[in-house]
Amino acid sequence: MTENDGVLDEIDPTSPRGMLATRLRDVIERRWSAEVQAIGVHGSLAHGDDHDGSDVNLLVVTYRPGAGPRPALRKVDGTLVDLEVVAGDEGLRRARELTSRWPLDADRYVTTRALHDPRGWFGKLRDAHLARLAETRPAEFTSLARHNWALASAAHTRAVRLAEWYETDAALVMIAEARLHAALVTGLLTRTYFRNAADAVKRTGVAGADMQQLSAVLKEQSEELTARGRPVDGPLADLFA
Repeated sequence: MTENDGVLDEIDPTSPRGMLATRLRDVIERRWSAEVQAIGVHGSLAHGDDHDGSDVNLLVVTYRPGAGPRPALRKVDGTLVDLEVVAGDEGLRRARELTSRWPLDADRYVTTRALHDPRGWFGKLRDAHLARLAETRPAEFTSLARHNWALASAAHTRAVRLAEWYETDAALVMIAEARLHAALVTGLLTRTYFRNAADAVKRTGVAGADMQQLSAVLKEQSEELTARGRPVDGPLADLFA
């Protein structure tokens, strides 16, 4: 890693996505030099395996809310650019927050590559998230997993009903949703995070699961969640327990 006036360039300089990210960084630094404290990339560029069809996921960190460029999602020269803008304090707060989407969010906290970071903000981001994980009790992950299990189960039930009505396209959408939330259950119970939704369903083995196979997965997960505290289904009184 090289550093020059706070600019750290670890991305592949021959990659069209890398060159676009560098151009974006340069424009943002010129136009909002007094407002921006850090710029980095996450996703495939951060992992060093971007390819044709990959996005440019750029994070701009500002000193105060509402400063810097506006967030945007659009194509630039044929490449989809997801420009996220966050104030430094808010970004660190998010890194210390655990939600039911943790398996999909954690990667950006620990693998973002800095393109401009004179004060080491991205290191603080990673440390804040890892510190939060270190103090998190298993019950917190289990509670978040229950939330995803409920969403997976509901989506699966709707997929079955839609298939019975020969609403095939809608059923496919619901089964995809059920697969993703089932994958997030596994991620939370095992404290495993993923690159993206496709990576999640692939690594947890549910990418090609049909309705019957997914039903078996959800049954196994419900049994594990029950063993970890309480059933995923029960009487009304259990709702407020």
